[in-house]
Amino acid sequence: MEKIAFLGLGRMGLPMARRLAAAGHPLTVWNRTPARTEGLDAAATPAEAVRGAGVVVTMLADPAAVESVAGRFAAELAPGTLWIDMSSVGPAATAALRARLPAGAALVDAPVLGSVGPAAAGTLTVLTGGRPEDLDRAQPLLETFGTVVRCGGPGSGAALKVVLIGAMVGGVALVAEALALADSLGLPDGLALGALAGGPLAGVVARARSQDADFPVRLAAKDLGLVDGGPVLTAVRDLLLAHPELAEEDLARLVEAVRR
Repeated sequence: MEKIAFLGLGRMGLPMARRLAAAGHPLTVWNRTPARTEGLDAAATPAEAVRGAGVVVTMLADPAAVESVAGRFAAELAPGTLWIDMSSVGPAATAALRARLPAGAALVDAPVLGSVGPAAAGTLTVLTGGRPEDLDRAQPLLETFGTVVRCGGPGSGAALKVVLIGAMVGGVALVAEALALADSLGLPDGLALGALAGGPLAGVVARARSQDADFPVRLAAKDLGLVDGGPVLTAVRDLLLAHPELAEEDLARLVEAVRR
């Protein structure tokens, strides 16, 4: 197996890196907070982590974080190295990362759908974009994390992630406001929720009622800001930002906040 460098051991990155280690991949990790690297072979710097690696995986919080860390290792990528960026940063940031590639290196964008539980269980959905030969090379490794969906050429995985997360977050906000409306109209508690759950919004209602997801509101707001989503998604992002007390809470908590 090729040596893998995994950079970014946050909520999602740590369980994903552990899955690679458990699968027997030679693995070196790096994280801003060294305490999260316990039990894994850790490098002191991003540049040190990627030296000698055939595959580099980044799983970082936002475009600024990816840009900062990339500036510390991109020049070290040897010809033939495959960089898989699994961060949710949108197509523009992904294009900027591709522009950093030294000659002979390749980039696949591979953001994921799913939360911490699926990351640990290997049941994420991985949205990939890149050249066909690079997607072929990345596929066996990415299957460690879950189901791989090939979206097309470079940037298409990053683009589809923005579309899908916008629909999901917007749907949860819609359910929250619909339930608040039901409250204001004096409908019995649970009546509107049951009716919504029995209609076309059933999947969104299930997400809005989730007790085990871990997608912080601050990251939902970040994702909605990656592209110009138009007036509806802009309003949803404003709604998220209007509840700073929920920043580290799962998106489902928005429902009770809006209903207060």
